[in-house]
Amino acid sequence: MDKIRDLSSKRAVVIFTKSSCCMCHSIKALFYELGASPAIHELDQDSRGNEMALALRSLGCNPCVPAIFIGGHFVGSTKDVISLHVNGSLKQLLINAKAIWL
Repeated sequence: MDKIRDLSSKRAVVIFTKSSCCMCHSIKALFYELGASPAIHELDQDSRGNEMALALRSLGCNPCVPAIFIGGHFVGSTKDVISLHVNGSLKQLLINAKAIWL
């Protein structure tokens, strides 16, 4: 859990993914399209990936990826981010976290 906290606090947007996950790819594309440059941590390419996946599950992220942090706070997974995007509040979260500017 300490590794997750440490990594998620280093950038405005942090996404924990797996390289083979199509939903992870879609979420990354959404953030790039909005103009954000998220830090991407591929759990399947990290020696501590399994440990981090368990920590993400303990936060309530099931499946464990993608797990999205904005401004150091856990936002959720795919459905949570898509809901925020659809209702228009994702962009404001990114602005508040200084991940994008207008």
